[in-house]
Amino acid sequence: MNIKSTLLAALLLAGTSATFAANPKPFTVPEVATWKGGNGMFTPQAGATRIVADPKNPAVQEIARQLGQDYTTLTGTELPVVAEKAKKGDISLQIKADKKAANSEAYTISVTPTGVLLSAPTAEGLYWATRTLLQMTENSADGLALPVGTIADAPQYGMRGFMLDTGRKFIPLDYIYALINTMSYYKMNTLHIHLNDNGFPYYFDNDWDKTQSAFRMESDKFPGLTARDGSYTKQEFRDLIKYAASKGVEIIPEFDFPAHSLAFTKYIPEIASSGRNGRDHLDINNPKTYEFLDTLIAEYIGGDDPVFSGPIFHIGTDEYQGDSLTMEQFRAFTDKYIKYTTKFGKMPAIWGSLTHAKGKTPVQTDNVLMYAWSNGYANPRDMIELGYQLVAIPDGWVYIVPKAGYYYDYLNTKLLYDKWTPATIGNITFSPDTAKQSIRGGMFAVWNDHPNNGLTVKDIAHRVKHALPTMAAKTWSAENVSVPYDEFIERSSKMIEAPGVNYLARQGKPGEVSEVLAIDVVKPGSKLPLEEIGYDYTVEFDLEGASEAKGTKLFESPNATFWLCDPIEGLMGFSREGHLNTFRHDVRPGEKIHVKVTGNNEGTKFYVNGKLVDDLNVRWLSYDMKKKMAQVRTLVFPLDQAGNFNSKITNLKVTNAIK
Repeated sequence: MNIKSTLLAALLLAGTSATFAANPKPFTVPEVATWKGGNGMFTPQAGATRIVADPKNPAVQEIARQLGQDYTTLTGTELPVVAEKAKKGDISLQIKADKKAANSEAYTISVTPTGVLLSAPTAEGLYWATRTLLQMTENSADGLALPVGTIADAPQYGMRGFMLDTGRKFIPLDYIYALINTMSYYKMNTLHIHLNDNGFPYYFDNDWDKTQSAFRMESDKFPGLTARDGSYTKQEFRDLIKYAASKGVEIIPEFDFPAHSLAFTKYIPEIASSGRNGRDHLDINNPKTYEFLDTLIAEYIGGDDPVFSGPIFHIGTDEYQGDSLTMEQFRAFTDKYIKYTTKFGKMPAIWGSLTHAKGKTPVQTDNVLMYAWSNGYANPRDMIELGYQLVAIPDGWVYIVPKAGYYYDYLNTKLLYDKWTPATIGNITFSPDTAKQSIRGGMFAVWNDHPNNGLTVKDIAHRVKHALPTMAAKTWSAENVSVPYDEFIERSSKMIEAPGVNYLARQGKPGEVSEVLAIDVVKPGSKLPLEEIGYDYTVEFDLEGASEAKGTKLFESPNATFWLCDPIEGLMGFSREGHLNTFRHDVRPGEKIHVKVTGNNEGTKFYVNGKLVDDLNVRWLSYDMKKKMAQVRTLVFPLDQAGNFNSKITNLKVTNAIK
């Protein structure tokens, strides 16, 4: 054979190998359990590919409808959803019994060159299959093509969740709905909403009357109890639970007592503890305490149409302090409300406290879910031996307390990804058998311990999105994650929050600096094509000053205002969520300047003619001599609506660098 023939044979062989190499596992979060790669790709085609559901199964039809809607939102390609027999080129969904699939969330996906079949023994598993298919689409090279191959997947843990403290900081429903969609996209299936709490008195002149407290639910029995700075109506919460269920997410509402109960004792002062613990502890020796709690709880989990319609209700019980006699009373109190909750057909959930509250008074263990958050408060080995089912939510691993100076501001995702699973609670790691029998799953949490510190809901969302992919991976796959951490973070950080969800207002291409808006002349009162721009951004423009009245807006969105002339001092600045921040610059008639504003998750910088005028980063305020609180001055920049200003704004340019 001559040299030319040899080279030709080698090239043919190389081409054959490349053509028939098995497709690698597609990147998804969480990653799929097993993948058998085939050859080639399947690309859904508008006008040819349909999403097909079983005509006899309404549950499958609803899942197919959601898939179709999300697919169009994600890709811009509309695939008709039909309830009939599948044909070549279709994406078909079915619920099919599988004796081998003991896990109710198990599913399979088969991608062939001529179509896709999603199958599961339950609607729950089938819904998760659609999330995997959407992520495969998002992460494909062209945003459409699906690799040929077969997936068999199921989670290691049945409870994969997140806890949000709305008691110390009101969280509006628009974010909670966005959060549900995001959790669902990443197969996180439990959202715990902490509905009452209070701040620490040393940030409020050591005065309990001034100390922040809130109960976030509408109440007919106790109408004055509902917080005035933000609350949820009963119907809003019913609707929220129903919506979450449609996305595979269970809502666990919590009333926290007998500690963290300042909202209750402000409303009924006589039920407050008179001991050393302060007014955020209930007096558990007072019959009126029980009358109040019985009535309050029944208002939400009782009746023919309960507000909290889910299977679990959380009754708090964390961090109650006292002597040995008080701890016996606390144990009896806990047992009473476990039994009281059970009478309404709910599984009670509690914060683990029974190591801290040592005693002989029995506390029910059957059908009780215990959150294992601190081994000092509840040793998990002892709690399992007693018979409790645990949720792993260890504070030293998974607690976010934004800008508090303790716990995490952002979770240590590398440590979690490399070292943690729900089998690890504190410094104890349980065997796979014990974990399977006694640990329902794992969660992470955001505690808003420092009310009024300037941290916005956008900032909370930023921390949640940073942590959620890692927590989704480790609660679904546990120790079986196989993608190296650096690759996992690099790829997962570029993923969307969910189809149709961009709460963080990220624009442009992840990993690059993208110019996302340019306007030659900003006309007063005009509508701009972007509502807002998220971290990390640069907004710059030329300004020719004119006389402006105090309270003149430059840009506004539903979440924030950027002032050309603020209402108090007449300075340029911004306000969001009740906090006004100003720059050391006021607009003067005839002045011609170039303004640049940059913002990230740490703060906001203001430049004039290239010179830094103000760096509004995090600063620390002192309280009670020894205590400090961060003041956060971040801004997701508003762009939705231009104000009615007299000055001339030209050459507006907006860039976004998505990390």
